[in-house]
Amino acid sequence: MNVPGMNVDELTAIDVHTHAEISCDGHSSLSPELMEASAKYFKAGHRQPTIAETAAIYRERKMAAVIFTVDAEHATGHPRITNEEVAEQCAEHPDVLIPFASVDPWKGRTAVREARRLVEEHGVRGFKFHPSLQDFSPNDRMAYPLYEAIEELGVPALFHSGQTGIGAGVPGGGGIRLKHSNPMLVDDVAVDFPYLKIVLAHPSFPWQDEALAVATHKPFVYIDLSGWSPKYFPPQLVRYANTVLQDKVLFGSDHPVITPDRWLKDFAAIDVKDEVRPKILKHNAARLLGLVKEDA
Repeated sequence: MNVPGMNVDELTAIDVHTHAEISCDGHSSLSPELMEASAKYFKAGHRQPTIAETAAIYRERKMAAVIFTVDAEHATGHPRITNEEVAEQCAEHPDVLIPFASVDPWKGRTAVREARRLVEEHGVRGFKFHPSLQDFSPNDRMAYPLYEAIEELGVPALFHSGQTGIGAGVPGGGGIRLKHSNPMLVDDVAVDFPYLKIVLAHPSFPWQDEALAVATHKPFVYIDLSGWSPKYFPPQLVRYANTVLQDKVLFGSDHPVITPDRWLKDFAAIDVKDEVRPKILKHNAARLLGLVKEDA
């Protein structure tokens, strides 16, 4: 079974982690200071592609991509790219783009109403959280009404985990606290919302073992592999991806700071079993995102 507009069978891969960094009117998802620091951290003098340009990149490669921005207005004071724009742009490219939204949990009941509306009226298929950038602990009860709504809507919640390039090198890290992105804080969320589908984004340096423990223990917690070249993956991450977590590890690039081409080139060179590679590259994400039947 394929979703309208997307032929999953013809896709070579599904990238579950890409960013909408710039709006149609040229508004950036981050302040100039934080964007510059991120570029230096990743050594990526990349330009900021529009959502349409991202669609073209993935269409050319016969790949699909989850795309989102981050709403951190409360912590940063920087206006977000609207979720409606992301969803509308994705609707123009349904063959390759899958819209996720980002709603600042500090917005309380407004965030809950927005989350419901985005799924029910705009076709959003998941939500992105960046605890460090949004300045909240994932297990803070103020976010629980939002998680409850997302769980009821049946879509995934993707949490940044580990260190972030955003704010790196800026005095005080730009006010960004790394402690909020410890995967053990998300373990509380997995306990309190047992049917919420959760993705821990990135190799979770310096908490890789914690992320593996949570994903192994909680049946609806997954790990995406974005933000790092695979040649730098910790050996225990590769070992778990090859074995007990082979059905719960997902391809993610972090485009545009890491391109899918670079990620896939380096992934081809690491020791992953032949039978596991297609699971990581496509099949696990297709099931998680509801693009195919669970028994497919």
